[in-house]
Amino acid sequence: MSALHSSSPAPSIGLVGFGAFGRLIARHLAPHARLTIHDPYLPAGLIAAQAGPEAVAADLRRVAACPVVILATSVARIGEAVRALAPHLRPGTLVVDVGSVKTGPAAILAAGLPADVEILATHPLFGPQSAGDGIRGLKIAVCPIRGRGAFRAAAFLRRGLGLNVILTTPEAHDRAMASVQGLTHLIAKVLVAMEPLPTRMTTRSFDLLMQAVGMVRDDAPDVFHAIERANPHAAQVRQRFFALAGQLDAELAGEAVPAAPVRLASYSIVLDT
Repeated sequence: MSALHSSSPAPSIGLVGFGAFGRLIARHLAPHARLTIHDPYLPAGLIAAQAGPEAVAADLRRVAACPVVILATSVARIGEAVRALAPHLRPGTLVVDVGSVKTGPAAILAAGLPADVEILATHPLFGPQSAGDGIRGLKIAVCPIRGRGAFRAAAFLRRGLGLNVILTTPEAHDRAMASVQGLTHLIAKVLVAMEPLPTRMTTRSFDLLMQAVGMVRDDAPDVFHAIERANPHAAQVRQRFFALAGQLDAELAGEAVPAAPVRLASYSIVLDT
């Protein structure tokens, strides 16, 4: 599958989902491809108005006819998208997802898509907030599931879009993200609930902390739920965090508490390509 190779002239890419992240994808792929976009929850006129002159709003059949189809749906709706898309896909199509959890969605893609369809599970490690100054140099986790097209797509992501591609597996990804995203979003959720917080008399470290909160505070609720509920390793990390916080609170209150173990389950090393 060569449709995402940087030397291919104006490849055709289908995009399912045109929420905040779908619009971010469309903006950065528009210079490289002809986009055909479908979102079952948005009118075609709205998509056409926001997608740019080179993009086309279309039904699911036309999107499925593209040699590359990107699923920019929430993790909770990945099964629904796969069921709707599968009957219309052509042999050799490369289907890519961009969800923040990989183990479950990768299994859904592998089980629900035809055997002659190639699969690439990805997670851009950024969002509309953190990509405000462009995406070049930002990270993306890439998990090849089925077919050689996944590796050619990874090469385009690196050379064409300038992303830092991290080649990994769904399991290793989810183990890492349970801490990286799970803790970030958890802490941000608590701090937002504590607002109003000081904004004038602050330290640099506090400002940086609130800057991190600002990057995720406007994420849709289903993003938080996917990170904390759909990731099979998130509960362990979350429980460990609260246990250590409770231990620290008890120590500050002057109570004698047993020390909690400090080692989390290890996760696989991922490779930069």
